[in-house]
Amino acid sequence: MRDCSRLTRRAALGLTAAALPLSASAPASAATAIGGERLARTGIQVRGATGLPGKLTARSWLVADHDTGEVLASFNAHRRLAPASTLKMLFADTVLRKLDRDLKYKVTDADLADVPAGSSLVGVKPGITYTVHQLWQGVFLRSGNDAVHVLAHLNGGLAKTVAEMQAKAEDLQALDTHVVSPDGFDHKGQLSSAYDLTLFARHGLRDGDFRGYCGTRTAGFPAGGKKTFQIQNTDRLLTGAWGLDTYQGLIGVKNGYTSHAGNTFTGAAVRGGRTLLVTVMHPESGGNAVYEETAALLDWGFGKGSSAQAVGTLVEPLSEGGAKAGASPTPTRRAAEAAAGAPGSGGSSAWRLLEGAAGTVALLSAGAWALRRRRTAAPAGGGPDAEQSA
Repeated sequence: MRDCSRLTRRAALGLTAAALPLSASAPASAATAIGGERLARTGIQVRGATGLPGKLTARSWLVADHDTGEVLASFNAHRRLAPASTLKMLFADTVLRKLDRDLKYKVTDADLADVPAGSSLVGVKPGITYTVHQLWQGVFLRSGNDAVHVLAHLNGGLAKTVAEMQAKAEDLQALDTHVVSPDGFDHKGQLSSAYDLTLFARHGLRDGDFRGYCGTRTAGFPAGGKKTFQIQNTDRLLTGAWGLDTYQGLIGVKNGYTSHAGNTFTGAAVRGGRTLLVTVMHPESGGNAVYEETAALLDWGFGKGSSAQAVGTLVEPLSEGGAKAGASPTPTRRAAEAAAGAPGSGGSSAWRLLEGAAGTVALLSAGAWALRRRRTAAPAGGGPDAEQSA
């Protein structure tokens, strides 16, 4: 299982050097848009509903129904931006089921040699034995890049893990995503989109372990010998920290911060038996804005957004029978719900996310490359069929 060779950071990251354009702002073209032509457009996309929050500053956002896959509203859904630690959702989608959670492993210096300086850390130390389960808690609760790198080495090395993550993104039809490192740190060319991050969250939440880690508020983490220290989830919508209220029904999923990406967040919540997903990328202001804008979009989705007609859809993975982009129409919510409720149905509504609270965060990464950012404030509150240009 373990790659005996020790890859240098340059070798590991060089695997993807020739892959995709490095522009952080180019949207997908209508001809290649995944999930529907409207999602390739700039500006707010919404139909059949009004009342979107009026003070959204994020450079990209998306609201979707988890069960049906309908995109209820979006703003620059396919805009390619630095994802920060929200990319760890793809890491979990790729690696979580491959490693036995009860496996014990004694960490070495080499396992941590490639962790970027300035990373968010959970406190993994060489010479201490951890279970895979504990390492995943370090990933989800504290967004520890040290835990990510140990798990990546257990998976066969950084280069192998990056290649598998890119292949997983392609299977999920997350074609805006370019993976350079498994931890989401600021590496040149590491990009994703609000659409892709929402795909990663939706896919992950179908897994019981993924959901379980998202729902963990605190955990004891090994400190050597029989000693442990407590790690806490730092998602402010979960904990109510920094003056924010906890969000009713929150169940995850992942947030992050780097000096280049700013704040990013994909959140999921359940109310009245309905699960919504919201992704917010790069709001203008400080640490609370990503949570405030997520909460506002969730409130809209559970309220006035209930009448919204789909402007696109979250596609299914190719390996699970999903059609390639443009091959199938956007389903209506009623049709999807009817199919999910039919006898013998194996649809996504066959399982129900419990109303509760969870989340993960990375608010401690420093940037490795700087890119001048041009902020465009998103006009909101458009009419029933709004299409506003940024």
